[in-house]
Amino acid sequence: MPEVRQRAAELPATGGYPVLAPALTCQACGGTVLESFYELRNVPAHSCLLLPTRQEALAFPRGDLELVFCHDCGFIGNARFDIGLNQYSAAYEETQAFSPRFLQFLDEICQDQIRKFGLGLGVTALEIGCGKGEFITRLCELSGCNGIGIDPGYRPERNRSSALDRLTFIRDLYGPRYAHLEADYISCRHTLEHIAPVQEFMRLIRQTIGDRKADVFFELPDMERVLETGVFWDVYYEHCTYFTRGSLARLFRTEGFDVQNLYKAYDDQYLMIEAVPARGPTSPRLKQEDDLESTAALVKKFQSEVDHRLEDLTAAAERWRRSGKTVAIWGSGSKCVSLLCSLDLGDSLQAITDINPHKYGKYLAGSGWEITSPDALKALRPDAVIVMNSIYTQEIRHELATRGLQPELLAL
Repeated sequence: MPEVRQRAAELPATGGYPVLAPALTCQACGGTVLESFYELRNVPAHSCLLLPTRQEALAFPRGDLELVFCHDCGFIGNARFDIGLNQYSAAYEETQAFSPRFLQFLDEICQDQIRKFGLGLGVTALEIGCGKGEFITRLCELSGCNGIGIDPGYRPERNRSSALDRLTFIRDLYGPRYAHLEADYISCRHTLEHIAPVQEFMRLIRQTIGDRKADVFFELPDMERVLETGVFWDVYYEHCTYFTRGSLARLFRTEGFDVQNLYKAYDDQYLMIEAVPARGPTSPRLKQEDDLESTAALVKKFQSEVDHRLEDLTAAAERWRRSGKTVAIWGSGSKCVSLLCSLDLGDSLQAITDINPHKYGKYLAGSGWEITSPDALKALRPDAVIVMNSIYTQEIRHELATRGLQPELLAL
């Protein structure tokens, strides 16, 4: 049996932590058999909240990561997460909607959901954690349904949709005050991973639905892929909870949902679950749910997989340094911030660029790097470009080529 934490946890008296921590319990099931398996100290508390000056970016609050695995339900969370460090607001710049590849995916998901659940005139769709509103807006455009989006980061001035007369946006965090909202279809995309009390959150959604019928769709990062491949840049402070197919289904079933479908999408990066409310807890019936043993095995290997990844990246960085090559990073989101917390690219790194124009001239929390337009690379002419998400490799190669650039690409 691996080393686990039960009842209480011994912690070093550093960084403001007490010597004896309160009882650690699983945020998804309440279990107390938690195995600590990955730690990272002093990381930026936000990675999509951009700063107006380099000084503010360097001084941005930091926190610690300690991933723990629940042997009862398979849930993974950050045991050192401090919600007080979160500052979600309109300054939060998470959108991927400037990528043609992502917009294609968004249309595919919308069409799929419309077909599966018969979304159309007279139907009300609710999106919890709608970000800039791309999904709920496109869903309403394509289906004709009415929509409600909730998110403190929504920016109304950016939305020029023809469906706005059927859309309502609430610039706030979802909570009990919105339990009165009724919807036939409830979606929550890339939000659950930001919520520490996930059991309470799912219980609230189930209570909000009550005896009504509703189709429920969640989308979030897939932790199985992260564990299996050691992609440590997909672990960061904002994501305080992590799920595999099985652990997500177990949470839904415990809180009174019947899981209808469980699958992966977007090059297996994203985990999708579709469910309907039930009268109480439900029993597993999908083969994908049976992953507790395999997840435990992946957890044991994760640190060594991370070490191998770091060795390879450090070797590439050293090769670039020795040959005097300049390097740029394409993609200034959370993956980039996380990468820079663990990998020192030294003087080789000359630029961080992004296709989102709302990021230009802003600074990354922690590293203080300024985000530039891809056009800035024309003058820099980098020898190598690190692509922070491999699914965009062809798109980025094309963008570089239109600017007369053909650097070495390292796709992560």
